[in-house]
Amino acid sequence: MKKSFLTLLIAFLFVVSAAAQNYTIQQYLNIRSAGSPALAPDGRRLFYLTNVTGTSQVWTIELPGGAPRQITNYDDNVSFVSFSPKGDRLVFGKARGGDENTQFFTMNADGGDIKPLTDAPKVRHNFGGWAEDGTRIFYASNRRNPQFFDIYSMDVATGREELLFQQDGNNDFEAVDPAGSRAVVSRSGTELSLDNNLYLVDLKTKTETLLTPHTGAALFGHPHFLADGLLFGQNDNREFYSLSYLRLKNAADKSNWSAANLKTELVDAAPWDVEDVETLAYGDKIAYTLNREGFSELYLRKYETNGKPLISVIDKKAEMIKLPARGIVGGLDFSENGKFLAFSFSSARSNGDIWLYDLEKKTLTQVTKSDRAGVDQNTFIEPQLVKYKTFDGREIPAWYYKPVKATEFVEGPKVNGVPQSIRKINPVPVIVSVHGGPEGQERPGFNPLYQFYLSRGYAILATNVRGSTGYGKTYTHLDDVRKREDSVKDLAFAVDWLKKSGGADPKRIAVMGGSYGGYMTLAAITLYPDLWAAAVDTVGIANWESFLKNTSGYRRRQREVEYGMLDKDLDFLRSISPLAKVDRIKCPLFVIQGKNDPRVPYTEAEQIVNALKKRNAIVQYKLYDDEGHGIAKLKNRLDLYPQVADFLDKYMK
Repeated sequence: MKKSFLTLLIAFLFVVSAAAQNYTIQQYLNIRSAGSPALAPDGRRLFYLTNVTGTSQVWTIELPGGAPRQITNYDDNVSFVSFSPKGDRLVFGKARGGDENTQFFTMNADGGDIKPLTDAPKVRHNFGGWAEDGTRIFYASNRRNPQFFDIYSMDVATGREELLFQQDGNNDFEAVDPAGSRAVVSRSGTELSLDNNLYLVDLKTKTETLLTPHTGAALFGHPHFLADGLLFGQNDNREFYSLSYLRLKNAADKSNWSAANLKTELVDAAPWDVEDVETLAYGDKIAYTLNREGFSELYLRKYETNGKPLISVIDKKAEMIKLPARGIVGGLDFSENGKFLAFSFSSARSNGDIWLYDLEKKTLTQVTKSDRAGVDQNTFIEPQLVKYKTFDGREIPAWYYKPVKATEFVEGPKVNGVPQSIRKINPVPVIVSVHGGPEGQERPGFNPLYQFYLSRGYAILATNVRGSTGYGKTYTHLDDVRKREDSVKDLAFAVDWLKKSGGADPKRIAVMGGSYGGYMTLAAITLYPDLWAAAVDTVGIANWESFLKNTSGYRRRQREVEYGMLDKDLDFLRSISPLAKVDRIKCPLFVIQGKNDPRVPYTEAEQIVNALKKRNAIVQYKLYDDEGHGIAKLKNRLDLYPQVADFLDKYMK
């Protein structure tokens, strides 16, 4: 027994020693990641985005086994990169200073000859995809009117832009048929939150046909043309967003696309949301991911095109690809030759990298190996999925990260002269983290800041309060409009769970969040001021009235159906604004903002900061002139987060 105790003690001290190395916050912030893979048609070259230089830039690598090579080197992040089906050129996008007005650029298949395709700094371009012949790209743009998005195409060789479809709404290009004559357009902007429709648009006649008639709120997306219809995701009359198929071609006339007798067939009825869908053009494979309790599952299905006329038949069985660990998959991309599937993968203990699945050999290979800045991977901590009860008896899911020092083994009473080991729980300071959205989800991916705070002895409870996605449509709508503050109440019950079951020091609990999570942070410290020792608000909403008036015009209608209408709910919106309750704030507050934020204007931050300064309350403020909705550039993160760490240490330790 004594030997067993000593073995446990030595093992514990080894783990503590590994975790207690003096890694700096600069090291954690310099941990790299890679994502957004774009495979060449022959699968021999990969383009991708990585933040090696401090912002996300385009890199390329020859497959297999080539050396990575940097292609772009801008001060601002590149947001996407996409290969032409012909394999001769690529298109990528970049905005300026975080303003989200993405402009397009093109380059050749080797990464050279970079040229701008658009140059309209006040116009936003949302990339949609390529024509099958690889000559044109399709996208949505608010060039005509800042409040509306129309559908355009562009000849990549000449840069000639063509307006394909005009409508006073929030339109997104989703897919185009192989002939380039019909497109699928998504449009939101109904009177319901989390609600949209898909339309089949004839690009010659400019007419549209509704594909998704429904009642109540429902989401439709990820459409892909097959031989006689559309593969897509939807949650109409369902709790979860499911992979589905809609036949559009008349069996008697293969040229006749029709929306008559619409009938949606479920392809995968699993009680979890589909995250991403990709098909192999002119091929026979579908790749998609499911979000099961926050973790990704990656599946392949075969489909065949049989008979005369052509009929698509989707295999009822799916092949599940074994992933490196439990984590999160993104950016699915097939090579046009049908041999490879690329995707990004990350987990709580693995920073993001690109992986390649060989569909013939059924083997998985890691392509990129992003640097960890000297931080030992063994020190990264995985969270535990917990579910705590809230005010109405509902269970709220959350991820609980506990620092190594939260638990230790000590020598206890002797039995027959042999000391017994006792597991001791040390009360710890806790950061309650709230995701943005609110249509978002906290997931167990890699978060270098979480790992830094854990190394400093903080625990982290990353919550998915009501209104979060991933747990069914009913759960997502539990915070709509008049129920807004019910989600804040879920945070108060999170604190109650931390005190009773989470080993938290009740006097050292902080709250932090960004975007909508920033609003939740401000709401938490105004509605429940006695619970918090400190708070950190990043690009958060302080005043619902001014936010809705000043956010980008194309976003206002989308946000009003979720939060409340200025012309109908103004008194209510004023009543739930943190600014209206600013006199209740007791804890020190750190406010972070980007000057170019098109979503939550920087004036939101300044209102709450100025109000607190007038009261001589403790408030710290950082405004970055070259950032938008969040702090993305490494130089700014290296300036900001040591200050945040010092702020938390000062008021939490």
